Amino acid sequence: MEICYEDKSIDNVQELSLADRFSKFLRKLEHCNEIEQKHTILEMNGMIEEMNEQEFISIFRTKLFDKMDKMIEEKTLSWRNAILLLKHAGYYNVLKRIWIFDFKYSSLNKRFEKIIIYENEKKKGKKNENFLVDLCECFVLLKDDDTSNELESICVPCLLKAASNKEDNEETKKEVEIALLALINYLYNEMDQGLYLNVVKEIIQYHQEHRNLTHVAYLSAWDCLIKSFSNDKSLEEVITKELHFVREAERELEELSKCMDWKRKEEENGKRKETKEEILLISWSRTLKNFIFCCQLRIEDCSRLIYRIVQVFYAGKDNNGEICNRSMYLLQLASDVEDVKVDDLLKGGAIDAVLEEIHGTTIVDEMANKILHFYKSISRRLKGKEKSENDEMKRKAIKMEIFEKLEEEGYEDSFVSFYGVISFLYEKYYRGLSKNISDYFVNV
Repeated sequence: MEICYEDKSIDNVQELSLADRFSKFLRKLEHCNEIEQKHTILEMNGMIEEMNEQEFISIFRTKLFDKMDKMIEEKTLSWRNAILLLKHAGYYNVLKRIWIFDFKYSSLNKRFEKIIIYENEKKKGKKNENFLVDLCECFVLLKDDDTSNELESICVPCLLKAASNKEDNEETKKEVEIALLALINYLYNEMDQGLYLNVVKEIIQYHQEHRNLTHVAYLSAWDCLIKSFSNDKSLEEVITKELHFVREAERELEELSKCMDWKRKEEENGKRKETKEEILLISWSRTLKNFIFCCQLRIEDCSRLIYRIVQVFYAGKDNNGEICNRSMYLLQLASDVEDVKVDDLLKGGAIDAVLEEIHGTTIVDEMANKILHFYKSISRRLKGKEKSENDEMKRKAIKMEIFEKLEEEGYEDSFVSFYGVISFLYEKYYRGLSKNISDYFVNV
Protein backbone atom coordinates (compact mmCIF):
# COMPACT_ATOMS: atom_id res chain seq x y z
CA MET A 1 0.00 0.00 0.00
CA GLU A 2 1.32 3.41 -0.95
CA ILE A 3 1.91 5.61 2.07
CA CYS A 4 0.72 9.20 2.04
CA TYR A 5 3.62 11.59 1.63
CA GLU A 6 3.71 13.99 4.56
CA ASP A 7 4.12 17.50 3.16
CA LYS A 8 5.94 19.48 5.84
CA SER A 9 4.18 22.65 4.67
CA ILE A 10 0.89 21.13 5.79
CA ASP A 11 1.93 21.47 9.42
CA ASN A 12 1.18 25.19 9.49
CA VAL A 13 -1.83 24.94 7.19
CA GLN A 14 -4.21 26.50 9.72
CA GLU A 15 -2.32 29.80 9.39
CA LEU A 16 -2.99 29.99 5.64
CA SER A 17 -5.98 31.48 3.85
CA LEU A 18 -8.84 29.13 3.05
CA ALA A 19 -7.88 29.15 -0.65
CA ASP A 20 -4.24 28.26 0.09
CA ARG A 21 -5.26 25.56 2.57
CA PHE A 22 -7.58 24.02 -0.03
CA SER A 23 -4.81 24.06 -2.70
CA LYS A 24 -2.34 22.40 -0.34
CA PHE A 25 -4.80 19.64 0.48
CA LEU A 26 -5.44 19.11 -3.25
CA ARG A 27 -1.71 18.67 -3.88
CA LYS A 28 -1.55 16.29 -0.93
CA LEU A 29 -4.07 14.00 -2.68
CA GLU A 30 -1.48 13.03 -5.31
CA HIS A 31 0.65 11.31 -2.69
CA CYS A 32 -2.10 9.40 -0.84
CA ASN A 33 -3.71 6.02 -1.28
CA GLU A 34 -7.47 5.88 -1.86
CA ILE A 35 -8.44 5.52 1.81
CA GLU A 36 -6.22 8.43 2.87
CA GLN A 37 -7.55 10.47 -0.06
CA LYS A 38 -11.09 10.00 1.21
CA HIS A 39 -10.19 11.33 4.67
CA THR A 40 -8.41 14.33 3.13
CA ILE A 41 -11.37 15.06 0.85
CA LEU A 42 -13.75 14.99 3.80
CA GLU A 43 -11.61 17.72 5.36
CA MET A 44 -11.74 19.65 2.07
CA ASN A 45 -15.52 19.30 2.01
CA GLY A 46 -15.58 20.88 5.46
CA MET A 47 -13.62 23.83 4.04
CA ILE A 48 -16.17 24.19 1.22
CA GLU A 49 -18.94 24.63 3.81
CA GLU A 50 -16.96 27.51 5.37
CA MET A 51 -16.38 29.38 2.10
CA ASN A 52 -18.14 32.60 1.21
CA GLU A 53 -19.01 33.33 -2.41
CA GLN A 54 -15.74 35.12 -3.23
CA GLU A 55 -13.61 32.34 -1.73
CA PHE A 56 -15.63 29.67 -3.54
CA ILE A 57 -15.29 31.34 -6.94
CA SER A 58 -11.56 32.04 -6.43
CA ILE A 59 -10.88 28.35 -5.71
CA PHE A 60 -13.06 26.55 -8.24
CA ARG A 61 -11.39 27.85 -11.39
CA THR A 62 -10.52 26.13 -14.68
CA LYS A 63 -7.02 25.45 -13.34
CA LEU A 64 -8.37 23.35 -10.45
CA PHE A 65 -10.71 21.34 -12.67
CA ASP A 66 -7.91 20.73 -15.19
CA LYS A 67 -5.67 19.58 -12.33
CA MET A 68 -8.31 17.09 -11.16
CA ASP A 69 -8.78 15.87 -14.72
CA LYS A 70 -5.04 15.18 -15.02
CA MET A 71 -5.07 13.33 -11.68
CA ILE A 72 -7.97 11.14 -12.87
CA GLU A 73 -6.16 10.50 -16.15
CA GLU A 74 -2.96 9.51 -14.32
CA LYS A 75 -4.96 7.45 -11.78
CA THR A 76 -3.59 9.44 -8.83
CA LEU A 77 -7.22 10.35 -7.99
CA SER A 78 -9.94 7.71 -8.09
CA TRP A 79 -13.34 8.42 -9.63
CA ARG A 80 -14.96 7.57 -6.30
CA ASN A 81 -13.00 10.27 -4.46
CA ALA A 82 -13.26 12.80 -7.30
CA ILE A 83 -17.06 12.43 -7.16
CA LEU A 84 -17.01 12.80 -3.35
CA LEU A 85 -15.32 16.20 -3.70
CA LEU A 86 -17.08 17.46 -6.84
CA LYS A 87 -20.58 16.52 -5.69
CA HIS A 88 -20.07 18.43 -2.44
CA ALA A 89 -18.76 21.47 -4.31
CA GLY A 90 -21.64 21.29 -6.78
CA TYR A 91 -24.17 20.95 -3.97
CA TYR A 92 -23.08 24.24 -2.39
CA ASN A 93 -22.69 25.84 -5.82
CA VAL A 94 -26.43 25.43 -6.47
CA LEU A 95 -27.69 25.71 -2.88
CA LYS A 96 -26.02 29.10 -2.39
CA ARG A 97 -26.70 30.18 -6.02
CA ILE A 98 -23.00 30.92 -6.57
CA TRP A 99 -22.72 29.56 -10.13
CA ILE A 100 -19.28 28.40 -11.26
CA PHE A 101 -18.52 29.70 -14.74
CA ASP A 102 -15.11 28.04 -15.21
CA PHE A 103 -16.13 24.38 -15.20
CA LYS A 104 -17.44 24.43 -18.78
CA TYR A 105 -14.02 25.58 -20.07
CA SER A 106 -12.12 22.77 -18.35
CA SER A 107 -10.87 19.45 -19.65
CA LEU A 108 -12.75 17.82 -16.76
CA ASN A 109 -16.06 19.01 -18.25
CA LYS A 110 -15.22 17.25 -21.52
CA ARG A 111 -14.25 14.10 -19.64
CA PHE A 112 -17.61 14.08 -17.85
CA GLU A 113 -19.48 14.49 -21.13
CA LYS A 114 -17.66 11.52 -22.70
CA ILE A 115 -17.92 9.17 -19.74
CA ILE A 116 -21.64 9.90 -19.15
CA ILE A 117 -22.41 8.96 -22.76
CA TYR A 118 -20.10 5.92 -22.55
CA GLU A 119 -21.66 4.62 -19.30
CA ASN A 120 -25.19 5.17 -20.60
CA GLU A 121 -24.48 3.13 -23.76
CA LYS A 122 -23.45 0.05 -21.78
CA LYS A 123 -25.87 -2.84 -22.04
CA LYS A 124 -28.24 -3.68 -19.21
CA GLY A 125 -26.46 -5.76 -16.61
CA LYS A 126 -23.10 -4.12 -17.32
CA LYS A 127 -24.27 -0.57 -16.65
CA ASN A 128 -23.44 0.79 -13.18
CA GLU A 129 -26.60 2.82 -12.47
CA ASN A 130 -25.28 4.38 -9.25
CA PHE A 131 -22.07 5.51 -10.91
CA LEU A 132 -24.05 7.05 -13.78
CA VAL A 133 -26.28 8.95 -11.34
CA ASP A 134 -23.19 10.23 -9.49
CA LEU A 135 -21.65 11.41 -12.77
CA CYS A 136 -24.87 13.15 -13.83
CA GLU A 137 -25.26 14.86 -10.46
CA CYS A 138 -21.68 16.20 -10.44
CA PHE A 139 -21.93 17.36 -14.04
CA VAL A 140 -25.29 19.12 -13.67
CA LEU A 141 -24.50 20.72 -10.30
CA LEU A 142 -21.32 22.27 -11.69
CA LYS A 143 -22.55 23.43 -15.08
CA ASP A 144 -23.88 26.96 -15.59
CA ASP A 145 -25.58 26.74 -18.99
CA ASP A 146 -27.40 24.39 -21.34
CA THR A 147 -25.97 21.04 -22.35
CA SER A 148 -26.49 19.09 -25.54
CA ASN A 149 -29.82 17.36 -26.12
CA GLU A 150 -28.02 14.02 -25.94
CA LEU A 151 -26.64 14.71 -22.46
CA GLU A 152 -29.94 16.17 -21.31
CA SER A 153 -31.78 13.05 -22.44
CA ILE A 154 -29.42 10.98 -20.28
CA CYS A 155 -29.09 13.17 -17.19
CA VAL A 156 -32.69 14.24 -16.59
CA PRO A 157 -34.21 10.70 -16.46
CA CYS A 158 -31.33 9.59 -14.20
CA LEU A 159 -31.92 12.49 -11.82
CA LEU A 160 -35.71 12.00 -11.84
CA LYS A 161 -35.30 8.32 -11.01
CA ALA A 162 -32.91 9.12 -8.14
CA ALA A 163 -35.24 11.86 -6.85
CA SER A 164 -38.19 9.44 -6.83
CA ASN A 165 -36.54 6.99 -4.41
CA LYS A 166 -38.87 6.63 -1.39
CA GLU A 167 -36.64 4.46 0.83
CA ASP A 168 -36.75 5.78 4.39
CA ASN A 169 -33.12 6.15 5.44
CA GLU A 170 -30.73 9.10 5.81
CA GLU A 171 -28.45 8.10 2.92
CA THR A 172 -31.38 7.92 0.48
CA LYS A 173 -32.80 11.22 1.72
CA LYS A 174 -29.47 12.91 1.03
CA GLU A 175 -29.26 11.42 -2.48
CA VAL A 176 -32.85 12.52 -3.22
CA GLU A 177 -31.93 16.01 -1.98
CA ILE A 178 -28.89 16.19 -4.29
CA ALA A 179 -30.84 14.89 -7.31
CA LEU A 180 -33.62 17.47 -6.84
CA LEU A 181 -31.10 20.26 -6.32
CA ALA A 182 -29.38 19.23 -9.56
CA LEU A 183 -32.68 19.32 -11.47
CA ILE A 184 -33.05 23.04 -10.65
CA ASN A 185 -29.96 23.64 -12.78
CA TYR A 186 -31.66 22.46 -15.99
CA LEU A 187 -33.59 24.58 -18.49
CA TYR A 188 -35.40 21.62 -20.07
CA ASN A 189 -35.07 22.39 -23.77
CA GLU A 190 -36.20 19.43 -25.84
CA MET A 191 -37.16 16.95 -23.15
CA ASP A 192 -40.59 15.57 -22.37
CA GLN A 193 -41.76 18.19 -19.86
CA GLY A 194 -44.97 16.26 -19.18
CA LEU A 195 -43.04 13.32 -17.70
CA TYR A 196 -40.71 15.63 -15.79
CA LEU A 197 -43.50 17.72 -14.26
CA ASN A 198 -45.61 14.68 -13.35
CA VAL A 199 -42.69 13.08 -11.50
CA VAL A 200 -41.92 16.29 -9.56
CA LYS A 201 -45.62 16.74 -8.75
CA GLU A 202 -45.79 13.17 -7.38
CA ILE A 203 -42.67 13.78 -5.26
CA ILE A 204 -44.32 16.86 -3.69
CA GLN A 205 -47.63 15.06 -3.10
CA TYR A 206 -45.90 12.06 -1.50
CA HIS A 207 -43.97 14.38 0.83
CA GLN A 208 -47.14 16.21 1.84
CA GLU A 209 -48.57 12.87 2.95
CA HIS A 210 -45.46 11.21 4.44
CA ARG A 211 -42.98 14.05 5.18
CA ASN A 212 -40.09 12.06 3.72
CA LEU A 213 -38.01 14.90 2.21
CA THR A 214 -35.45 17.20 3.80
CA HIS A 215 -36.13 20.96 3.82
CA VAL A 216 -33.62 21.44 0.97
CA ALA A 217 -35.16 18.64 -1.11
CA TYR A 218 -38.71 19.94 -0.64
CA LEU A 219 -37.76 23.49 -1.62
CA SER A 220 -35.84 22.13 -4.62
CA ALA A 221 -38.91 20.21 -5.80
CA TRP A 222 -40.97 23.40 -5.59
CA ASP A 223 -38.23 25.32 -7.42
CA CYS A 224 -38.42 22.82 -10.28
CA LEU A 225 -42.15 23.52 -10.67
CA ILE A 226 -41.96 27.29 -10.13
CA LYS A 227 -39.18 27.55 -12.71
CA SER A 228 -41.35 25.74 -15.26
CA PHE A 229 -44.44 27.71 -14.22
CA SER A 230 -42.88 31.01 -15.34
CA ASN A 231 -43.12 29.69 -18.92
CA ASP A 232 -46.22 27.53 -18.59
CA LYS A 233 -49.28 29.24 -17.08
CA SER A 234 -51.24 25.97 -17.17
CA LEU A 235 -49.31 24.98 -14.05
CA GLU A 236 -50.80 27.85 -12.07
CA GLU A 237 -53.85 26.00 -10.77
CA VAL A 238 -51.79 22.87 -10.04
CA ILE A 239 -49.32 24.86 -7.92
CA THR A 240 -51.83 27.05 -6.08
CA LYS A 241 -54.97 24.93 -5.73
CA GLU A 242 -53.90 21.31 -6.09
CA LEU A 243 -50.51 21.40 -4.34
CA HIS A 244 -51.32 24.38 -2.05
CA PHE A 245 -48.01 26.19 -2.50
CA VAL A 246 -48.93 29.19 -0.32
CA ARG A 247 -49.91 27.01 2.63
CA GLU A 248 -46.77 24.91 2.29
CA ALA A 249 -44.48 27.93 1.94
CA GLU A 250 -45.99 29.51 5.05
CA ARG A 251 -45.38 26.32 7.04
CA GLU A 252 -41.79 25.94 5.79
CA LEU A 253 -40.95 29.54 6.70
CA GLU A 254 -42.38 28.98 10.17
CA GLU A 255 -40.39 25.79 10.76
CA LEU A 256 -37.13 27.28 9.49
CA SER A 257 -37.61 30.41 11.59
CA LYS A 258 -38.03 28.30 14.71
CA CYS A 259 -34.78 26.43 13.94
CA MET A 260 -32.78 29.64 13.47
CA ASP A 261 -30.40 30.92 16.12
CA TRP A 262 -31.20 34.56 15.35
CA LYS A 263 -28.90 35.94 18.02
CA ARG A 264 -25.86 33.88 16.98
CA LYS A 265 -22.67 35.90 17.25
CA GLU A 266 -19.67 36.12 14.96
CA GLU A 267 -16.92 33.57 15.39
CA GLU A 268 -13.50 34.46 16.81
CA ASN A 269 -12.05 35.19 13.37
CA GLY A 270 -14.73 37.83 12.76
CA LYS A 271 -16.56 35.66 10.23
CA ARG A 272 -20.14 34.53 10.67
CA LYS A 273 -20.65 31.19 8.99
CA GLU A 274 -23.99 31.00 7.21
CA THR A 275 -26.24 28.27 8.58
CA LYS A 276 -28.33 25.90 6.47
CA GLU A 277 -31.49 27.59 7.81
CA GLU A 278 -30.27 31.03 6.71
CA ILE A 279 -29.41 29.73 3.25
CA LEU A 280 -32.86 28.12 2.99
CA LEU A 281 -34.73 31.24 4.11
CA ILE A 282 -32.89 33.25 1.45
CA SER A 283 -33.68 30.55 -1.12
CA TRP A 284 -37.36 30.57 -0.13
CA SER A 285 -37.42 34.34 -0.66
CA ARG A 286 -36.22 33.79 -4.24
CA THR A 287 -38.85 31.13 -4.86
CA LEU A 288 -41.61 33.31 -3.39
CA LYS A 289 -40.43 36.25 -5.49
CA ASN A 290 -40.82 34.20 -8.68
CA PHE A 291 -44.22 32.90 -7.57
CA ILE A 292 -45.67 36.28 -6.51
CA PHE A 293 -44.35 37.93 -9.66
CA CYS A 294 -45.87 35.34 -12.03
CA CYS A 295 -49.07 34.25 -10.28
CA GLN A 296 -52.31 35.67 -11.69
CA LEU A 297 -54.79 33.71 -9.57
CA ARG A 298 -56.41 34.85 -6.33
CA ILE A 299 -54.22 33.36 -3.60
CA GLU A 300 -56.25 31.86 -0.75
CA ASP A 301 -55.11 32.55 2.82
CA CYS A 302 -52.49 34.95 1.52
CA SER A 303 -52.60 36.96 4.76
CA ARG A 304 -51.05 33.99 6.61
CA LEU A 305 -48.12 33.93 4.21
CA ILE A 306 -47.73 37.72 4.50
CA TYR A 307 -47.75 37.35 8.28
CA ARG A 308 -44.97 34.76 8.11
CA ILE A 309 -42.86 36.96 5.82
CA VAL A 310 -43.35 39.85 8.26
CA GLN A 311 -42.19 37.66 11.16
CA VAL A 312 -39.07 36.65 9.23
CA PHE A 313 -38.46 40.34 8.52
CA TYR A 314 -38.67 41.20 12.23
CA ALA A 315 -36.45 38.27 13.22
CA GLY A 316 -33.75 39.17 10.73
CA LYS A 317 -33.91 42.92 11.30
CA ASP A 318 -31.02 43.17 13.76
CA ASN A 319 -29.25 39.92 12.92
CA ASN A 320 -29.31 39.21 9.19
CA GLY A 321 -29.45 42.13 6.78
CA GLU A 322 -29.92 40.02 3.66
CA ILE A 323 -32.91 38.11 5.05
CA CYS A 324 -34.41 41.39 6.32
CA ASN A 325 -33.90 43.09 2.96
CA ARG A 326 -35.32 40.20 0.95
CA SER A 327 -38.38 39.99 3.22
CA MET A 328 -39.11 43.68 2.70
CA TYR A 329 -38.70 43.21 -1.06
CA LEU A 330 -41.35 40.44 -0.97
CA LEU A 331 -43.75 42.82 0.80
CA GLN A 332 -42.97 45.50 -1.78
CA LEU A 333 -43.61 43.03 -4.60
CA ALA A 334 -46.85 41.82 -3.00
CA SER A 335 -48.12 45.40 -2.78
CA ASP A 336 -47.95 45.58 -6.60
CA VAL A 337 -49.84 42.35 -7.28
CA GLU A 338 -53.59 42.82 -7.67
CA ASP A 339 -54.37 39.26 -6.53
CA VAL A 340 -52.68 39.95 -3.20
CA LYS A 341 -55.41 42.10 -1.67
CA VAL A 342 -54.65 45.18 0.40
CA ASP A 343 -56.68 43.49 3.12
CA ASP A 344 -54.20 40.58 3.09
CA LEU A 345 -51.33 43.03 3.61
CA LEU A 346 -53.24 44.68 6.46
CA LYS A 347 -54.20 41.43 8.22
CA GLY A 348 -50.75 39.98 7.71
CA GLY A 349 -49.11 42.92 9.47
CA ALA A 350 -47.20 44.19 6.42
CA ILE A 351 -48.54 47.74 6.70
CA ASP A 352 -47.64 47.98 10.40
CA ALA A 353 -44.15 46.58 9.72
CA VAL A 354 -43.47 49.09 6.96
CA LEU A 355 -44.85 51.97 9.03
CA GLU A 356 -42.52 51.05 11.88
CA GLU A 357 -39.58 51.00 9.48
CA ILE A 358 -40.39 54.55 8.33
CA HIS A 359 -39.58 55.76 11.84
CA GLY A 360 -36.24 53.92 11.86
CA THR A 361 -33.36 56.33 12.36
CA THR A 362 -30.88 54.05 10.58
CA ILE A 363 -32.95 53.50 7.46
CA VAL A 364 -30.79 52.88 4.38
CA ASP A 365 -31.43 54.17 0.88
CA GLU A 366 -32.45 50.80 -0.54
CA MET A 367 -34.91 50.21 2.30
CA ALA A 368 -36.33 53.72 1.80
CA ASN A 369 -36.90 52.82 -1.84
CA LYS A 370 -38.86 49.70 -0.88
CA ILE A 371 -40.98 51.62 1.67
CA LEU A 372 -41.89 54.38 -0.79
CA HIS A 373 -42.65 51.83 -3.49
CA PHE A 374 -44.88 49.89 -1.05
CA TYR A 375 -46.96 52.94 -0.06
CA LYS A 376 -47.17 54.28 -3.59
CA SER A 377 -48.74 50.94 -4.60
CA ILE A 378 -51.10 50.90 -1.61
CA SER A 379 -52.21 54.48 -2.28
CA ARG A 380 -52.78 53.75 -5.97
CA ARG A 381 -54.79 50.60 -5.31
CA LEU A 382 -57.03 52.24 -2.70
CA LYS A 383 -57.97 55.03 -5.10
CA GLY A 384 -59.72 52.73 -7.55
CA LYS A 385 -63.42 52.06 -6.98
CA GLU A 386 -64.74 48.50 -6.80
CA LYS A 387 -67.54 47.26 -9.05
CA SER A 388 -69.81 45.68 -6.43
CA GLU A 389 -71.33 47.65 -3.56
CA ASN A 390 -70.01 45.22 -0.93
CA ASP A 391 -66.45 45.38 -2.28
CA GLU A 392 -66.63 49.17 -2.45
CA MET A 393 -67.73 49.36 1.19
CA LYS A 394 -64.87 47.07 2.14
CA ARG A 395 -62.37 49.20 0.18
CA LYS A 396 -63.51 52.34 2.00
CA ALA A 397 -63.27 50.61 5.39
CA ILE A 398 -59.72 49.42 4.66
CA LYS A 399 -58.80 52.86 3.37
CA MET A 400 -60.10 54.50 6.55
CA GLU A 401 -58.21 52.01 8.76
CA ILE A 402 -54.93 52.67 6.96
CA PHE A 403 -55.55 56.41 6.98
CA GLU A 404 -56.06 56.33 10.74
CA LYS A 405 -52.84 54.39 11.19
CA LEU A 406 -50.98 57.00 9.16
CA GLU A 407 -52.57 59.84 11.08
CA GLU A 408 -52.21 58.38 14.54
CA GLU A 409 -48.44 58.73 14.85
CA GLY A 410 -47.87 61.47 12.33
CA TYR A 411 -46.52 59.19 9.63
CA GLU A 412 -47.16 61.77 6.92
CA ASP A 413 -44.35 63.81 8.44
CA SER A 414 -42.10 60.78 8.00
CA PHE A 415 -43.06 60.55 4.34
CA VAL A 416 -42.28 64.23 3.91
CA SER A 417 -38.79 63.57 5.35
CA PHE A 418 -38.14 61.33 2.34
CA TYR A 419 -38.78 64.18 -0.08
CA GLY A 420 -35.12 65.15 -0.32
CA VAL A 421 -33.98 61.64 -1.33
CA ILE A 422 -36.73 60.69 -3.77
CA SER A 423 -34.83 62.01 -6.80
CA PHE A 424 -31.75 60.07 -5.71
CA LEU A 425 -33.76 56.87 -5.20
CA TYR A 426 -35.51 57.43 -8.53
CA GLU A 427 -32.18 57.53 -10.35
CA LYS A 428 -30.43 54.75 -8.41
CA TYR A 429 -33.08 52.12 -7.72
CA TYR A 430 -36.47 52.51 -9.33
CA ARG A 431 -37.63 54.96 -11.99
CA GLY A 432 -41.25 54.10 -11.21
CA LEU A 433 -41.11 56.10 -7.98
CA SER A 434 -43.26 59.20 -8.08
CA LYS A 435 -41.54 62.50 -7.30
CA ASN A 436 -44.85 63.83 -5.97
CA ILE A 437 -44.76 63.16 -2.23
CA SER A 438 -48.57 63.24 -1.94
CA ASP A 439 -48.75 60.05 -4.02
CA TYR A 440 -47.55 58.11 -0.96
CA PHE A 441 -50.36 59.35 1.31
CA VAL A 442 -53.67 57.57 1.80
CA ASN A 443 -56.36 60.26 1.73
CA VAL A 444 -59.97 59.72 2.75
